[in-house]
Amino acid sequence: MTESPAPLLTIVRPGEGAEGFLGSIGVAFKLWGADTGGAVSVVEHPFPVGALVPPHLHTREDEYSIVTEGEIGFRSGDRETVLGPGGYITKPRGELHAMWNAGSVPARMIEIISPAGFEHCFREIADMLADGGPPTEDAVAVLAAKYGLEFGRPDWLPDVIARFDLTPPPGV
Repeated sequence: MTESPAPLLTIVRPGEGAEGFLGSIGVAFKLWGADTGGAVSVVEHPFPVGALVPPHLHTREDEYSIVTEGEIGFRSGDRETVLGPGGYITKPRGELHAMWNAGSVPARMIEIISPAGFEHCFREIADMLADGGPPTEDAVAVLAAKYGLEFGRPDWLPDVIARFDLTPPPGV
């Protein structure tokens, strides 16, 4: 049995990596699947005050988040928490989840995606927004189908928006 060669060493210094905007939060690309043999990808997400990532689920990957600045709220299934710097959370595939800035200052988190691949969805969204505003519902549907992403409108969302004084993205 032959072993696959290890991926080349990848070095990303602080402040390096392409950046983009996803509509409510930012994205900074740190490690792509090509850097890890497809095992994981790593991005950072800055969360402005009031930012909400609407409820969604992934059908192909799990996400692992580490809060590095501020406070970020997470709801996954029927569990809700707010984490500060150094807090970790898992968001398993197939479970509806949302995230938001739960504080009064900008926040930031590292997102580890396993297996890799979903970072390309972030890139496509950022490119669409950079090319002329919010994507159409049809464009979002095509992108969601391509990456196994599903959206939901759970009963708990209005309460979270009100409690944390969030600014929902259009359509939420």
